[in-house]
Amino acid sequence: MDRLFNRVLVRPPGESYKRCVSTNPMHHTIDVSLAKKQHREYVKILRENGIEVIELPVLEDHPDSVFVQDTSIIGESSKTAVLCRFGEPSRRGEERSVKEYLKKEGFTTIGIKAPGTIEGGDVLVTDAGVVFIGESVRTNPEGIRQFAAALPHVRVVSIKLTKIFHLLSGVNYLGKKRIAISPHVVDPSYFQGFKLIEIPEDELYANNMLYLGEERVLIPAGYPKTKEKLKRHGFKPIEVNVSEFWKGDGGVTCLNSPFYLPL
Repeated sequence: MDRLFNRVLVRPPGESYKRCVSTNPMHHTIDVSLAKKQHREYVKILRENGIEVIELPVLEDHPDSVFVQDTSIIGESSKTAVLCRFGEPSRRGEERSVKEYLKKEGFTTIGIKAPGTIEGGDVLVTDAGVVFIGESVRTNPEGIRQFAAALPHVRVVSIKLTKIFHLLSGVNYLGKKRIAISPHVVDPSYFQGFKLIEIPEDELYANNMLYLGEERVLIPAGYPKTKEKLKRHGFKPIEVNVSEFWKGDGGVTCLNSPFYLPL
C-alpha cells in the first residue's frame, strides 16, 4: 500500500457550525443538517477505502472544529504529535480534546508555544523525507521552527504564501513523488524532483484533494476538468459532495487529521 496513513481522526459538525469563520460569500446559507449528512458520507468513503476512522465528539463551543486537520500533525511511526497553536485565535482550544485522545493512545504530544502559530492545513507531508509548510496568515516562521525541532527526522521546507490562506488549498501529495498543484497560487519551484500535475486554474478548489493509496484520490464533486486530468494520469478519482464545507472555507483534506506513516 502506497498511502501516507491508515487511520484518521474526524469530528462531526455541531449545530454551531453555521457560525464558523469563513470568507465565503455563501457562508450565511450553510445547511447544518446537510453538512452532517455530507460528513457521514465522507466518513463512509474513507472506511470503504480501508481507512480506520476515529470519530471524536462534537465540540459545540468551537464552530470550526469539524476541520480537525488544523489541530495536529500526528506521526504514526514516531508516536509523536505536534499540537497546533491556531493562527485564528477563535479556534484555540480545539486541540485540547485531540491531545487527550492521543495521550491515551500513547503518543508524545508537543504543543506549539506562543508566539509560534501553525495550522495543519499548511502542512504537506510526503513519504520522500520532506515536509513542506506554508508560511501564511495562519502559520508563522516561529511555528515552523518549533515544528522542525519537534520532528527532527524530517526535512522541513518553508513556502511563502500570499494568495491562499492554507498551503493544502493549492498543493497536495498524491504518493510516489507526485504532487497536484495550482501554480497560480503556489510557486512550483519549491518542488524540484517531484512530478507536478497542474490543476486547472478555474478549478482551484479541487486541488484540496486527499490521496487514499492505490491511485485513488478523493476530490470534491463538481470539478470535471480536474477529474478528467487525474484519470489521464492514471488515478481513480472518487467524488464527494462537500458543498456545506466549501461554504465554511474548508475542503476534503480539512475534515480529517491523518496518522502519518512517514512521520
